[in-house]
Amino acid sequence: MPINIPNALTIMRILLIPVLVVVFYWPFPNHLLVAAAVFGVAAITDWFDGYLARRLGQMTAFGAFLDPVADKLMVAVALVLLVERHDTLLFTLAACVIVGREIVISALREWMAELGARTSVAVSYIGKVKTVFQMIAITALLAIDPMREPSWLLGVAYLVLYTAAVLTIWSMFVYLRAAWNVIKERDNSL
Repeated sequence: MPINIPNALTIMRILLIPVLVVVFYWPFPNHLLVAAAVFGVAAITDWFDGYLARRLGQMTAFGAFLDPVADKLMVAVALVLLVERHDTLLFTLAACVIVGREIVISALREWMAELGARTSVAVSYIGKVKTVFQMIAITALLAIDPMREPSWLLGVAYLVLYTAAVLTIWSMFVYLRAAWNVIKERDNSL
């Protein structure tokens, strides 16, 4: 297993998950801001490890596998924490959409790889925009105590999360449409 800077950042992101959970629940002063900072650092390393891997020529099969796993784990855990605190139907639906899409797209990519067509479901621009909205929303929501913060601030954070959920659905359909074309092509050749 090659450990280079990008892979070390990805591993660090996974190790930050239990730190996020402990900090989120441990009631010390400003613990929510610290939890948001932990998630924010993880979100930044998500971008930075990919950039460094390409820039330094340190792309590895291990990194290609572990990077999306780390991303999905961090987002799923953060959303589970937030659903407990923001226990409304709309919030829970948005979190379910985001986590559900990650499961669907991961399975789709694995299946397309078996067909030798993994590049047909490569990361799209809309997927990257979705990720930015998602990371901003989760970071903000981790920092906000809904019982103490002004309602307009919470409303803005909800709006960003709901926008991420809409972009999540949109990006999922982009990936599914690309895969559908490959599937139809394969079925027609049989």
